[in-house]
Amino acid sequence: MIPNFDILGRTFSAYQLASLVGILVMIYFGYRTADRRGMDPIAVLNMTLLGFIGMYVGGKLLYGLTNLSYLQEGLAEATSFKARFVVLVKGFGGMVFYGGLLGAMAVYAFCVRRKRLSVEYIDLGILLVPLFHFFGRIGCFLGGCCYGIECKFGITYHHSDIPQANGVPRLPVQLLEAAFNLVLFFVLYGFFRKKKHSSWLLSIYLYAYPIFRFVIEFFRGDAHRGIYGGLSTSQWVSLALLLVNTVVVLRRICLQKTSR
Repeated sequence: MIPNFDILGRTFSAYQLASLVGILVMIYFGYRTADRRGMDPIAVLNMTLLGFIGMYVGGKLLYGLTNLSYLQEGLAEATSFKARFVVLVKGFGGMVFYGGLLGAMAVYAFCVRRKRLSVEYIDLGILLVPLFHFFGRIGCFLGGCCYGIECKFGITYHHSDIPQANGVPRLPVQLLEAAFNLVLFFVLYGFFRKKKHSSWLLSIYLYAYPIFRFVIEFFRGDAHRGIYGGLSTSQWVSLALLLVNTVVVLRRICLQKTSR
């Protein structure tokens, strides 16, 4: 739709601008919410910023794994340091949400454990994920990445940086995912504000989003995501998260019953 913007003589992608807005909104919301709840807003701010580092690293690494064959072939054929560098930049040039999610969760959990903070900080942290993801998917829609399958009543891109996205009407799966994340954010926020299902928000999220993501992947049209056994990389990660989450939930339920 609008892949790039020119501001003060510099070009920025729609995804970069949407993500920046999402980061600012998330930081503001997290800080104010922590302050109102009597939590340490500076700790939340610091953990959120560190979480972005984990998100960036994790997202890049998983993207690289989805391009493993390209990286192997490209590095094997490269005959100079410059050529190898170009292959690495392209191979790790994108982001995969699940890699970013796992990276951010790992950093955030480490900070909470090290500072010995209450589980309320975990609840607030996971609440911020769909809020940021909403803006990220809006950026994907504007930029033309993460596009959907061909659809008669879809939206046609003409200026996307991804050539395969242009010229045919495509299902706006980015907007569907953005809407889902916004609804999920308000549901989780309702639980958090009323102190309902305290300490269970992470488990709720790790059921809701992976199930949605597994289904919506069937309507994605970008094939450059890794396909194994007929399922995409994100679908396999969704199944793994659902399995691990179920094991954790059952274990918690058993421990609660035995402690009574």
